[in-house]
Amino acid sequence: MSSTSSSPLNRRAAVAEALAHIAPRLPAFESDAVLDRALASAGLRGAAPGTAARLALVAYARHVFTDYDDLLGEGYDRDSARHFVLDDLNAALTAWGAAPIPEEEPEADPEDEPD
Repeated sequence: MSSTSSSPLNRRAAVAEALAHIAPRLPAFESDAVLDRALASAGLRGAAPGTAARLALVAYARHVFTDYDDLLGEGYDRDSARHFVLDDLNAALTAWGAAPIPEEEPEADPEDEPD
């Protein structure tokens, strides 16, 4: 499937296809939320569909299924907060059939633009 078209519908379909491959057990309602995040993120607009799907999935899981935002609110820096939620994040990812994030290779969050 070619993702050279700039049509938003084609972009959504390409990211959805990549997401289904990356996280085959992701429930449909979670998939829709991840897709919405991927398509709304300015940082992911130019990313390849697979990259957009993976980064949006990780960001979604980090913000929805971990205490990441609470830790940031308590004053932890992003790297420390990510370290403390890594086990919960990886539990969500692996439950969905997605590859976990290795401790030594934290992934970027497209929402890490200045608040």
